[in-house]
Amino acid sequence: MARRWEPDPQASFERRLGKSAGELDKSNKRNECPDIWRLSSGDVAVIGRDLTADYRDRLPADVHLAADERLVVIPGDMLIAAKEDIPDG
Repeated sequence: MARRWEPDPQASFERRLGKSAGELDKSNKRNECPDIWRLSSGDVAVIGRDLTADYRDRLPADVHLAADERLVVIPGDMLIAAKEDIPDG
């Protein structure tokens, strides 16, 4: 059965949403993760720490992770900084 949504693996990085990790003092000035990017497909790429194993047994009842999905965590201030770049519904 086909999924309702599939990411486009050929999509390119279009623009950063919010501020870089360096601007938010979340990196060692080597442009490391975390980061949030809008892709040319309209999807959003989130780069963060993979905490799938830490959270898998503690997910809310209506949250599910497929075998090919990962739960990533980014700093809250990074998402807040991206708010102005995210259009309202």
